[in-house]
Amino acid sequence: MTTYEIRARRWTRAEYDRLIDLGLFQPGEPVELIGGQLMVAEPQGTRHFTAIRLAEAALRSAFGQGWEVRTQGPVALDDESEPEPDVAVVPGVPRDYLDAHSSRPVLVLEVSDATVGFDRRDKGSLYARAGLGDYWIVNLVDRCVEVCREPAPDPTAPYGWRYASVTTLRPGDTVSPLAAPAARVPVADLLP
Repeated sequence: MTTYEIRARRWTRAEYDRLIDLGLFQPGEPVELIGGQLMVAEPQGTRHFTAIRLAEAALRSAFGQGWEVRTQGPVALDDESEPEPDVAVVPGVPRDYLDAHSSRPVLVLEVSDATVGFDRRDKGSLYARAGLGDYWIVNLVDRCVEVCREPAPDPTAPYGWRYASVTTLRPGDTVSPLAAPAARVPVADLLP
């Protein structure tokens, strides 16, 4: 009897975009490309969606003109990843991204309840590998914001990188985005 190794089919970002263009996925279907794998995103409860809207408002205020605060939009990280973070801050205005998704957000934020571990380990490693210097996790389970900075190589991490600095902030604390250091975002403004 012959045995075969079971392995997953890895996808490139170009192949993923082609599948979207061909209409393989239904509009609004919660699928994203993470490290060459098609992943189904967690369903959004009301607290999750409220936290996204709160973060969007707080970051629009913190960044102001010249910055686009995008919710649940694709980010072209590399040849095998096109995640759709809950919130991403990119330079410019919406029309700057007519022909291509942003590839260099200055801040990426994920709201986590059921996926805290995945967002810390897997998405954190993916964003660190891409060199994103500011990654925030709005942790609804522990009612805190985890601020991840200083991407560093780590062969034990899922994508070979991790954040060397992780600071946990609670209501009453404030955080300043690296790309808008004069702004102070109250952690309470990010939590439902």
